[in-house]
Amino acid sequence: MSTDPGATPPPEGDIPDPDDLTDEELREAYEAELARIRVDDVLIQTVVSLLNLGARRAGLTGEAATGEEPDFEQVRLAIEATRALLPLVEPTLGPDAKQVRDALSQLQVAYARSGAKPAAEAAAPDAPPAAPKPGDADSAVSSGRLWVPGQ
Repeated sequence: MSTDPGATPPPEGDIPDPDDLTDEELREAYEAELARIRVDDVLIQTVVSLLNLGARRAGLTGEAATGEEPDFEQVRLAIEATRALLPLVEPTLGPDAKQVRDALSQLQVAYARSGAKPAAEAAAPDAPPAAPKPGDADSAVSSGRLWVPGQ
């Protein structure tokens, strides 16, 4: 379950069948796994899962051909969650962070091209968008961030 590229999987013969273990043995195996896994591993797996789900919901994987309609609210949530977690995992990813940022960019482009509106915008279509104030640290313009919907 580790994302450590140097980690080797246990030999197939050494993996016991969970049905053959007692409750105490299962608990010990679970505790050993928890001791081995790092929070970084879980965060990285979460980011990868979010990007994969977002791509599927946007119809970027070809899976939508099976009759599944794109769900751009789910895509937006995947984008927002990935953007929130990315600063936490970038140091661990090192040069591989570029692949994650590229995948996030593809999701953002798909969302923008879809014409989907964030929930707040969709609820109040008559309200004019608030213009960012010059020097406003939270504005997308001053920060150089590309992602604006939902801020």
